[in-house]
Amino acid sequence: MASSAGDMPEVKFKRTSSLGSSDYVRADKIDLTSLDIQLEQQLNKKWGKTNIKSQGPKADWEIDLAKLEIRHVIAQGTYGTVYRGTYDGQQVAVKLLDWGEDGFATEAETTALRTSFKQEVAVWHKLSHPNVTRFIGASMGTTDLKIPVNDNGARANLPARACCVVVEYLAGGTLKQYLIKNRRRKLAYKVVVQLALDLSRG
Repeated sequence: MASSAGDMPEVKFKRTSSLGSSDYVRADKIDLTSLDIQLEQQLNKKWGKTNIKSQGPKADWEIDLAKLEIRHVIAQGTYGTVYRGTYDGQQVAVKLLDWGEDGFATEAETTALRTSFKQEVAVWHKLSHPNVTRFIGASMGTTDLKIPVNDNGARANLPARACCVVVEYLAGGTLKQYLIKNRRRKLAYKVVVQLALDLSRG
């Protein structure tokens, strides 16, 4: 049987209610956007519960997100956003890492990324060097993270699989910013050598 709207076939799905009676829903009347949102919320809840169960005891580099206060964005990149904030009273930079949109990374890819992240922060946690930013801690999840509102008055939506790294805040900016600021004059040879040495040592 064809419908009057463009001779499209009328597809019906059988739906059984909890009371045992059945009725039909036309396929072209289903709100797919709403279904996508509901499915994503269910997957995020499921993934979060599974993640909490599989976490076990906290690693010594994991931080208490309740002590972290995020203030404002200071940089944005391909894999995340850097915020300025405080952790337990000290000035910090907080990098929120986004491993791709939820639903697009396979479970194997996500597991590999999380394993790699854990290995890197475990090494960084033990590292103490004058030319490497001091590591404060990290978190494998962002559930309890309080993100400030942006200029539009809305909070950023965090992917369920995101994580964050907290490091000391260095007010001097990046090397790129320093070079751009000094682009009109030639840097002294001594300064260039010192920069190269600091980078090499780090």
